[in-house]
Amino acid sequence: MFIRIATEEDANQLIDIYKPYIENNTTSFEYDVPSLDEFKQRISNIAIKYPYIVMVDGATILGYAYAHEYKDRDAYQWTVEVSVYLSKNAQGKGIGSKLYKSLEKYLRRQHVVSIMACITETNKTSIAFHEHMGYETVGQFKKIGFKNNQWLDIYWLEKQISSSVSPEEFIPFSKLN
Repeated sequence: MFIRIATEEDANQLIDIYKPYIENNTTSFEYDVPSLDEFKQRISNIAIKYPYIVMVDGATILGYAYAHEYKDRDAYQWTVEVSVYLSKNAQGKGIGSKLYKSLEKYLRRQHVVSIMACITETNKTSIAFHEHMGYETVGQFKKIGFKNNQWLDIYWLEKQISSSVSPEEFIPFSKLN
């Protein structure tokens, strides 16, 4: 097993991993599974500024993680939102932790200071995972999304990966050496 940068060619496998999170529960607030072209576009758009990585075993992708823009304002450039998704067979094997640790290494090199995770209240496993990874709950928004015939709260969790008083210039992922 190893971690590498995701490519557009990974889109089919990533959709297969992501699809149950849309169709079977409230982890994702999307109603419809993205098309192959849309997913490829997501990968390429994110990879310009942020890391998008996959855990691979042979030719099989077991999971993926990525960072993306938290808010579209200059003052937020040192803050990102992160997500991780694992195939059913990869859950509970430490793969999510390895993906996040790798993601954080890239984010530190980019001079990111704060990492945010937005998690649906019903996803207790993800909340516990993030807490285990050093995230702290910093907010709860009530009735923020409606899916599967229910209103859902979300929790925001945060992790500081730098204690910088004055941040260094943010480096887009595509410009990292």
